[in-house]
Amino acid sequence: MNRFKIIVPASSANLGPGFDSMGLAVNIYLTLKVKQQENWEFISPSAAADLPYEEHFIYRVAKKTADKYGKALPPCRVEEISSIPLARGLGSSASAIIAGIELANQLSELKLSDEEKLAYATELEGHPDNVAPALFGGLIISTYIDGEIDWIKLSDFSPMLAVYIPDIELKTDTARDVLPAQYSRNEAALASGVSNLVVASLLNGDYALAGKMMEKDRFHEPFRKELIPNYDLIKSEARILGAYGTTISGAGPTMISFVHQTNRKRFVEHFSKVLPDYRIEELEMDRTGLRVEFLDEEV
Repeated sequence: MNRFKIIVPASSANLGPGFDSMGLAVNIYLTLKVKQQENWEFISPSAAADLPYEEHFIYRVAKKTADKYGKALPPCRVEEISSIPLARGLGSSASAIIAGIELANQLSELKLSDEEKLAYATELEGHPDNVAPALFGGLIISTYIDGEIDWIKLSDFSPMLAVYIPDIELKTDTARDVLPAQYSRNEAALASGVSNLVVASLLNGDYALAGKMMEKDRFHEPFRKELIPNYDLIKSEARILGAYGTTISGAGPTMISFVHQTNRKRFVEHFSKVLPDYRIEELEMDRTGLRVEFLDEEV
């Protein structure tokens, strides 16, 4: 067990009206290559080479997790490899939290259950909408009320996705600051109904209705769209190309379209020309979530 890999998918939260309650795991990943050794060594492409290992976010999460359960965290070499862009609305912090918890779980032999991992990840992240799909895969619908998490996983469908990732960051706090402090009863009822229809239509395999409802969110997109570069252009061009629906991914600035399988390449080809400074990708739902691979060879 002294050499292993931890693999955690990215996630896209909200899906339009599922504000703070829906999250979809997608097939881009954060990977930790771990080898136990006498001293700590942490290699990360997102951090300065001279950053002490104690200041790496994943290490801090792992240390907090081990401390929570009264265990020591044995030293190791950790190499972080990630395709998940930071502060882009694809759950980079949630994936890092899950990776840190699992790092402690393996190194300190905590034997945490999935529910214990979810509870602590939610405590650290503040809500389960990204950490739950990163942990379990699929589309997770969740609530976090009075410290209790209830959730359900939907994975009996195969959404095909086109993702538009700009070369700018948007902090979640900034995206939350533009939201209203209160909603009228009428607005809340309408927004809730739209969200309910998204779930029902996905369960029925009615992607056209699901996409239509995704674009009718009233909780956050009307307020955040001014923060998202090319918001209207992406939605209008995606609609012309035949997208079922296009939404902000998480808090943004990434946007995501649900598309028919035969159309995905058209989206990448088209938007690579229209938005040459963007990272345009074809993605699919990750069904597995967190996984750990134990290795015999050198990591």
